[in-house]
Amino acid sequence: MIYLDNNATTRLDPRVLEAMMPFLTDQFANAASTHPFGLSAHEAVKTARQQVADLLGCETHELVFTSGATEAINLAIKGVAENYQNRGKHIVTVQTEHKAVLDVCEYLKRHRYEVTYLPVQTDGLLDLDVVKAAIRPDTMMVSVMLVNNETGVIQPIKEIAQLAHEAGALFMTDATQAVGKLPIDVDTLGIDLMAFSAHKFYGPKGVGGLFIRQRRPNKVKLEALLHGGGHERGLRSGTLNVPGIVGMGKAAELTRQKMQKEAQRIANLQNRLETALLTIPGTRVNGNREHRLYNVTNIYFENCDSDALIMGLEGMAVSNGSACTAASIDPSHVLLAMGLNETEAFSCLRFSLGRFTTEDDITEAIDGVKGVVEELRALVG
Repeated sequence: MIYLDNNATTRLDPRVLEAMMPFLTDQFANAASTHPFGLSAHEAVKTARQQVADLLGCETHELVFTSGATEAINLAIKGVAENYQNRGKHIVTVQTEHKAVLDVCEYLKRHRYEVTYLPVQTDGLLDLDVVKAAIRPDTMMVSVMLVNNETGVIQPIKEIAQLAHEAGALFMTDATQAVGKLPIDVDTLGIDLMAFSAHKFYGPKGVGGLFIRQRRPNKVKLEALLHGGGHERGLRSGTLNVPGIVGMGKAAELTRQKMQKEAQRIANLQNRLETALLTIPGTRVNGNREHRLYNVTNIYFENCDSDALIMGLEGMAVSNGSACTAASIDPSHVLLAMGLNETEAFSCLRFSLGRFTTEDDITEAIDGVKGVVEELRALVG
């Protein structure tokens, strides 16, 4: 299989699996237990926490492990909403956010919170003047995705965080598509809360985390969603997923070591793929091509239904939207927000490359896509 859907999930790196295996077999103890076997698991979690903290430029006590980015996003937004409502009940976010953010905001709207959904420009980028105008004295949080999962567009979150802080609001980012792919330093970027997931950077599924700033300028306090045993400083009760956490730590360590070299190789492959596909008449890239993650290209194919394209590309994995809403028959809300009509939105494919993508994969993908597009256009005359 030619796998070009790495924004949906990445392949588990064999070295990550190797690190996890002892904790799936003989080292199975609960990390909360005080006997020697439990203490060994506790130390493994402690090591993983440091590995993730090193990747993000934060302190270990600022990390809460979760089941993934969706849970982290829920904890961040709902936790802030519950704990900061005396400041105000207004949240600012973006129309092109992941559904995990948008659906949580819709939930809060039903509980008498007010949400402003910022529009994006046709290239997917926010206008900073629009952001500034939307922030009010009663704004408790601004939540803007760092890298868009469908287009790869990178938002200017450092500048947006500054605008939020100037108004006394917290700044949160869903960095699921950025962690492990881009250098991130939470202090430099001014991030107060940040969600991420291991399976986007060659770690296991079912584990992720939330960075919660505990230092100046904003020490963030959240209300917990889950109550039980007081795990993770009382913010996420439940027995720790030791194998998953160990795997995420190893994945963080590996990606930190080879990020720059890997990014250049993948960027070269992406450029080759995109350049070749844009020679097909009636194609164009969706999203800003300068402020974009190096591994992804989202391309419009005129007079080609994306589902038909995907079915025609046998043995190749590509996407026509977010994997988290793949069961939906609605057009991409991201592309609609960027000004595409429904027909156009149903004629786009996302190609997302990764660590295990090869030159041969790109060659076959180019030939395959060109062939299927030609066939489909012949059918419609």
